[in-house]
Amino acid sequence: MTTEIHMLAWSIALGFAYVFTAAYFATARRGLPWNAGNRDEPTSPLQGAGGRAQRASQNFLETFAFFAAAVLAVAALHLETPRTALGAQLYFWARLAYLPVYVIGIPVVRSLVWGVSFAGIVLVASALF
Repeated sequence: MTTEIHMLAWSIALGFAYVFTAAYFATARRGLPWNAGNRDEPTSPLQGAGGRAQRASQNFLETFAFFAAAVLAVAALHLETPRTALGAQLYFWARLAYLPVYVIGIPVVRSLVWGVSFAGIVLVASALF
């Protein structure tokens, strides 16, 4: 298994951690009946760590599609290089750091970590051009 595919697999697992973290905070705030229900009624936005966890999860989902597409294209075309491997590693490790940094609420560091993850996607995708 290439480094890129390995990082993709770990990023899938990390995506579950993002979703479950957001779900934990939402359930803690709104209750188990809400979580188990149909959620037909509008709810107020989550505040504090819960809101940040929800936004972090959404942000992960927004970037993961680009990362996964780039990794899969690089793998399918056998374009793996040390640069694409580094990019995949940067994406994964930055996204791993992003969740706690965002949930804790460290604004400038959050943006820098996001930038590293974005640079990782660019490094992987650059092999396609």
